[in-house]
Order: sequence, then C-alpha cells, then structure tokens
Amino acid sequence: MTISAPGSPIPPPVPGWRSVAGLLLLFGLSTGAGWVFERIGAPLPWMIGPLLLTAAIFMGPAPRLTVPTRLRPIGQIVVATQVGLAFSPDALRMLADHAVVIVGTALATGACILVVAGLLARLTGMGLAQAFLSSAPTSPVEAAAMAQEAGIDPMPVIFGQTVRLAVVVVILPFALYAVDGWPSVARTPVALEIGDPLSVLLLVVLGWASAKSFRALRIPNPNFMGPVTCAAALSVSGLGPLPYPAVVLAAAQIVLGTWLGATFRRKIVTSALRLSLANTVSAMLLLLLCCLCAVAIAALSDVDWRTLVLGAAPGGAVEMALTAKFLGQSVVLITTFHLVRIFIFMPNIPWIVKMIARNEDRKRKEDTLS
Repeated sequence: MTISAPGSPIPPPVPGWRSVAGLLLLFGLSTGAGWVFERIGAPLPWMIGPLLLTAAIFMGPAPRLTVPTRLRPIGQIVVATQVGLAFSPDALRMLADHAVVIVGTALATGACILVVAGLLARLTGMGLAQAFLSSAPTSPVEAAAMAQEAGIDPMPVIFGQTVRLAVVVVILPFALYAVDGWPSVARTPVALEIGDPLSVLLLVVLGWASAKSFRALRIPNPNFMGPVTCAAALSVSGLGPLPYPAVVLAAAQIVLGTWLGATFRRKIVTSALRLSLANTVSAMLLLLLCCLCAVAIAALSDVDWRTLVLGAAPGGAVEMALTAKFLGQSVVLITTFHLVRIFIFMPNIPWIVKMIARNEDRKRKEDTLS
C-alpha cells in the first residue's frame, strides 16, 4: 500500500528496481538533511530535516515515486517503545502530583480543537464533522479510518491532519528556541553503533507484538499506545531492556519525517489553494490557542510553562516526545500529557463525529424539505 497526496490521483508507480532505487536515494538524501540539521543545532534534526527536504522534492514536478504507508508504523513503534522506557516508579509519583494540571490541560486543548474546527468548517465549506476530524490531534491514518467509518470523505481529513502535524513539528520547536535562544551545536554525533544486538531484537519484538495486540483489541492509535504501554510497564517493574541506540532512533525519525514530507504534492496545494491556506491558518491558530492555554495554566500551577506548552501542543505523542527530548524537557511528563489526552478523547472521537454527522444530515434534509 502506498500513499499519495490527499485528493490527488496516485501517480503511476516507477516499475521494478527503479522504485527500490528511488526510495533508497530518497532516504539517503533525507539522512543527509538530518545530518545537516543536527550539525547546525536544529530541533528534531532527524525528523524536520527529512520532512522539509522531502516536501520540497514532492512539491516539485509530481514524482512517480511513492513512499509506502507501511513504513510509518515502523518509525512509530521504535519511537514509542523508546518513550515508554523513560517511565520509572519515581516518574509515576511525579506524574501523580500533577494529575489535575494534566487533565485540565487535556480538556483545554479539546475546547481549542472545537473552536478551530468550527472556524475551519466556515472557511472551507466542509462539514463540521470533517473539520473536527481534520483538527483533532491524532494520526492521519487513524483520522482517515474514523472518517470512513462515519461515511465522510477521508481525503481532506488526511490533508488537514498532515498540515497540522507539519505545522506543529516545525514551528513549535523553533518558536521555543527563539524564546530561550539557540542552543550550542556541540552535540555528540550519532554513532553507527548498534550496541547489544539482543536488546535491540527484544525491543523490536516487544514493539511489534504489542502494536499487533492493541490493534487486535481495537485500541486507538495502536502503533503508539501498544509499544509505549508495554515498554512503560516493563520499565516501571524494573525489567525494562536497554533503550535503542541513538542510530536506531535517528533512523526511525528519518522514516517518519520522510513519510510525512512525501504526502505533500504540488497538485493538491495549487488546485485546492483555499483548502491549503485554511488548513494552514487553522493549524497555526490551534497551536496558538493551545499555547496560550498552557501559559495560563502555568501561571496557576508550579509546572514550567515550556513543559505545559509541549504538553498542550496539538501534535502527535510521538512527535512531541521527540521535541521534548531535544529541548531538554521531561519526556515522561510531556508524554503523559499526551497519553492522558489520547485516553480521554480517542475512545470518544468516533461517536462524537458520528453524532455531528447525523445532525448535519438532519439539518440538510430539513433545509431541503423547507
């Protein structure tokens, strides 16, 4: 299965070995972009570098190359497993101390999403259910599945989700850097060392098996929720294996950044300019509203405002966990903000969307009869 731009036809695939060679070249270029961004001290270098480079390539004359959708879960599972290993008994006690702030932040983010979804629906003319799914902080794949189940066209939803993720991942780290100052670029280069192969193999099996299990149980966002939950349980019990070496984590980010960048195509942006602009503006507005809520909550609590901004950000849990890591914030605490939000909203999004869609259908029928 391959992914192309939302709303645009999938280009004819490059046949045979040329497709493999093209993907190898693309990932090679993405790796180079990640290395450059790391050398200049950019935030999330191994994700943002590949994302921007790949987006630039795919926004040019539409290439016949496609990036397989099945590659994205590989990056998700690796990062989620690594994030789960950050949990510890001390961390859980720290999280319990901030339970009220965490839940309050999740609810505030939900309110911001509803406001922006209403605005997006007015700007684009799309249904409120479709706009809500385009704005909700979940993965493009999960949002598309929910749209199909509700009988909603998934293509604008996928595009809106992709724009939202890209805006948050690119803008938020640089904005925090602008406030705190650009850090030293003297980072330890990522070494091509695998470390303990058995530990790496154990993490791979753990991540894959837990993701499959959560998917079989129909738990939302299984590629993240499965690995992070199982890895956290092992870490809390003191049985957690060694974390992935830096080179494996960098490779996972390259996969995620390249996949995300490859969803951008010039045809969809130019042929649906109003939709593209509306999605970009709404994503930036959503980020701004969430940040303002986070700063307000920080003023009423003892939690650092930077932590709250990352915890309230409408990005994916994987992306925000990586952002926290590179900005020197508590990965465990920020991940918990997003996990709580996931557990609060993800089980409820499908029925909320269906309820909105039914109300919209009823209003259309009433308008037709009148």
